[in-house]
Order: sequence, then C-alpha cells, then structure tokens
Amino acid sequence: MNYNELIYRLALPLLPGIGVIGARNLLRASGSATILFENRKELKDLIPDIPMRIIQALDAPDILQRCEAEIAFAEKNHICCLTEEDTAYPSRLRECDDAPIVLFYRGTTDLNAQHIICIVGTRNATEYGKETCKRFINELHELLPQTLIVSGLAYGIDIHAHRAALQCNMETIGVLAHGLDRIYPSVHRRTAIEMISHGGLLTEFPSGNTPDRQNFIKRNRIIAGLSDATIVIESAEKGGSLITADIAESYHRDCFAFPGRINDTYSIGCNNLIHANKATLIQHAEDVVKAMNWNKKKQLPPAIQRELFTELTEPEKQIVSILQKYPEGLQVNSIVVESNIAINRLTSILFELEMKGIVHILAGGVYKLI
Repeated sequence: MNYNELIYRLALPLLPGIGVIGARNLLRASGSATILFENRKELKDLIPDIPMRIIQALDAPDILQRCEAEIAFAEKNHICCLTEEDTAYPSRLRECDDAPIVLFYRGTTDLNAQHIICIVGTRNATEYGKETCKRFINELHELLPQTLIVSGLAYGIDIHAHRAALQCNMETIGVLAHGLDRIYPSVHRRTAIEMISHGGLLTEFPSGNTPDRQNFIKRNRIIAGLSDATIVIESAEKGGSLITADIAESYHRDCFAFPGRINDTYSIGCNNLIHANKATLIQHAEDVVKAMNWNKKKQLPPAIQRELFTELTEPEKQIVSILQKYPEGLQVNSIVVESNIAINRLTSILFELEMKGIVHILAGGVYKLI
C-alpha cells in the first residue's frame, strides 16, 4: 500500500463523528481513502447521500500531520502498520464488521496461525484461577503446542495466561488498550518485552493514546475477533471478560468457561455463562480441542480420490483439497485462514458442497468431508 493511502486510512477513523464502522462504510463506498481525502469537494458525485458534515470532517490537516508523525514513529520502532490488504492482517478479524482499519503490530508470530484462542478473566485472580490457567495452558501445550494464546496483558488472568504460555515456549499476543509507546501496567513491561520475540504486541491505538476505560472495551473486540475460541477463567458477575465473551458470541465464535463454586465471587460470571448456554463448560484443554475438532493433521487413505469431485467449481475443489488433509474436519475460521477466502463467500461455497452431499457440518462450525 502506498504511503498516502496508509496515512489517509489511519486518519479516517480519527475524524470527528466517523469512527471505525463509519470509516469502513466510506472505504466500501469510495474504494480508497485517497479518493475520499483528495477528492473531497467532488464526493457528492461519487457518494450522493454522503452528509456534508463528513465532507467537512475530511478537511483535517492537523490529523493528517499527526498520522504522518505516527508512521515515522512506527518505522523508527520496528512497528508494522497492517491494513486489510496486507496478508499479515488477521484473517479472522478481517471478517468482523467493526475490525480496525489499521493495526499496529510489533512481534514475530503469525497472526493467522492455524489455531488461536484467547484467554480472559478477572483482574482479581484467585489461586484457583491462576492454577487453572497454568494447568490449562500446560495441557494445551501437550496437545497442540503451536496454538497461539491471545490476551490483554492486564492484571490477573491475562498476565498469567501470557506468562504460562511463555514458560511452555508457546507464542502469545497481547492486545493493548493504548499505543505502543508505553506498556500498561508498567509492572508487566518485562513480560511484554519477552513477548515481542515470542509472539507480539498488537493495538489499533496510535502512540499518545492513554489506557482509558473505553479503550479497554474497544480492545476486547480485537481479542475476540482474533481468536477461534474464547476461554473464560474466573469472572465476577460483571466484567470485561464477560464483554469479550458476548462479543465472541456476536462473531459466531465458540466460548468456553471453567466452572467454580457457587458462592465464590469470581466464579459467578463463568457459572452464569454456562447456565445461560453462552459458554460450554470445560475442565481440561482436551475438552476444547475435542469441541473444536482440533485433532492433529492426518492423511486421508488412498481410497478417497479427488476425481470424484470433477464436477466442482475451482473454489469448491480448493475447499475439498483442504478438508482432505483433515479427516476429523476443520473449523470454519481455520478454513478461512487456509483458503484465504472471505467468510461470506466461503459460507456460500460450503453450503453448495453440503447440497452436493460432499461435506457436512458438525458442532462448533466444523466442516468434514462425507
């Protein structure tokens, strides 16, 4: 992506009254941010129903100057600026209606790993929560060591998830509620630095943004959107982890929760999720692996021949080819990653394959060849 388009995309959601969803709608209508900014006076011809306040908001030299400074800061500090056109941009997140226009990323891991889970929970983790978190990640390492662990670098369950992943030599991503010019809380700085070479730090906020309350709620959608599944370990009756679980459900992602004693303050949230059928009760990592059908890759026996599918379209053949490598089936978000086909188009292809009697869907959005 050229420099000007990147500057304009970074600026677009920062304009007053626009926001992320408004910015995405404008990009969809115009085709590029460059057209919006450099042809501001002719936008009525391109987008007849565009409000005058938006046209006026696009005249923002101060914001553009700030964005230029942000790009310079990113280059100086080895920070990647990812847009949806970049292959490194998270495929799972790309399919969310409120996905960030630009992501700032400093790290080494693949944001499109085959298996990604987020682990969230209370900031007031008890010994039960800490031990559960550590045990779960140790078990997951034994089953699927390449799984990417996502959390928010906050106090409590978040930081214990990151540290447990690092101890197991697993990659882990911290999604921040502020710019990459700081680490909050500062006591987690050493862990954050270690994560850069064993995962990474990710945010939608430019430098200078402080960890304000509303930013934490915004970043929760990134945590959920990055991941195939959300794991909740300890939560009070209300809290950020429950918001993340709700967002995951709105994205049609799986959610799991560890139960706790009914009288424990920081088990109420998890127990309520399970009781309301918003999360599946789990006790071990194996429960998640089985529910997501994340068994190790196996080769199909020679009896299954691709010639059987000669009447398929090329995209259908591509999906069949992918599913042939996974006899136990593959979760739809993983198919998105492997095929690089947008989720709305992919679901249509999978439906056609179902109608042709070639695939069928299992629990958890897992597709399997018949």
